[in-house]
Amino acid sequence: MAVTTSPVQKVGNNHYRTTVTTNADGSLSSTTFRTGPRGDNPVAVSSVTGATATSSGTRTYAAGATAAERAAFSNPTSPEGKALLGQVQAARPFGNSPTAAQRTQLERAGGGSGNTATNPTTENPSTTGTGATSEDVNREFKAGDKQGTRTTYEDLVYPLDLAASHQDIVKFSILKYVPSLSEAGRREGGVSTAGRIVTLKDGKPIVKGSERLGTITLPIPSGISDGNSARWQEEGLNELLESASVAAKAFFEGSPDAAAGTVGQEANKFTSDPNATKQAITSVLLNSLGNNNVAARAYGAVNNNNLEVLFNGPGLRSFSFTFMFYPRSEPEAIRVRKIIRAFKQSMSVKRSANSLLLKAPHTFAISYLTPGDKGQMEIHPYLNKFKECALTNCNIDYTPDGTYMTYGGAEKSMTSYRMALTFSELEPIFDDEYGDDGDAFVGY
Repeated sequence: MAVTTSPVQKVGNNHYRTTVTTNADGSLSSTTFRTGPRGDNPVAVSSVTGATATSSGTRTYAAGATAAERAAFSNPTSPEGKALLGQVQAARPFGNSPTAAQRTQLERAGGGSGNTATNPTTENPSTTGTGATSEDVNREFKAGDKQGTRTTYEDLVYPLDLAASHQDIVKFSILKYVPSLSEAGRREGGVSTAGRIVTLKDGKPIVKGSERLGTITLPIPSGISDGNSARWQEEGLNELLESASVAAKAFFEGSPDAAAGTVGQEANKFTSDPNATKQAITSVLLNSLGNNNVAARAYGAVNNNNLEVLFNGPGLRSFSFTFMFYPRSEPEAIRVRKIIRAFKQSMSVKRSANSLLLKAPHTFAISYLTPGDKGQMEIHPYLNKFKECALTNCNIDYTPDGTYMTYGGAEKSMTSYRMALTFSELEPIFDDEYGDDGDAFVGY
């Protein structure tokens, strides 16, 4: 018998890893453990035994499984169910290139039906240009991370004695990026996401369809701001083209008789002053042969361009945060080091297993939180909300006070750090996303 083990993965508030055993008869058995962040203190939760390409095997639950876990792992579409399937595939008992039958067996060992592996287009009719479903492509990418790619982060708080239940905070959740055209990223009834909305679960920011890998909680810094934008730009349309456009619009939207009447009306505009009409037409022709000042040199006039500012699309927002760290003890110095490492590593570009592909870094859900009446953390009603964000710049100043200085002892921490972060939202903000809340929040 051969045994392989998946990496530790965080799902909700718990961490799990799965071992896959290839039995002597060729069947697979999988056991999922609830563990600590580093895979320590494993507690068996769920097992599938005897899975083959034609049989789903037998699922059992260990005594350590909670009622919520039993329900979650029984549902292949729950975050826990999807994590189990991903962990069985990540354990790779058949190596990097399983056959179609082996993929079916893997899915059955992960608690699935096996239908998706054998006939993916039946389960999901949305296909890419290669004939594979977009979700299948996404699964392959998930299973193909280069060895050593980090998959979990701790829930980190600074300072260590931060009274999160008594003061306002900003919380950053590290998310595994979900492409907008993947099945998890698609909005119900549409093919575009337009829904990377940050909400709260157990006081932690989340984005629907994303997997939360860890959180970083810090005091709200000074200098926070936001700026919404929409793109408008100047555009001109001379009288001749305007009349032609009105006539064309009438032709396509109405009857031939109505179009003919519109053409007649537009033509009457130019009969009252034939000389001006002749000069306007000549100006268009002259300017098409040279530059735009030919008509002005010839007639001392230019065509009326009916200048107007027109809507040209939404704008994307960016945000900057600057945090100062002053470690006051060795444990706090270690915490600062971990926070800096978490931001820098999570924003790093990922590689596929064979390094042929570069994959998107992790993204972030950001929320300003304030204690509620019962001590629970709530969205701050007087500060802006965020959509899912990409961390585009992380700059660390190791000598913000102008002098190189470290503490003595084993850790050798700098006495202070300045961390500057720049985030960009992945999607624009739309009017309907503010919600009908009676203006109870500033909103986006």
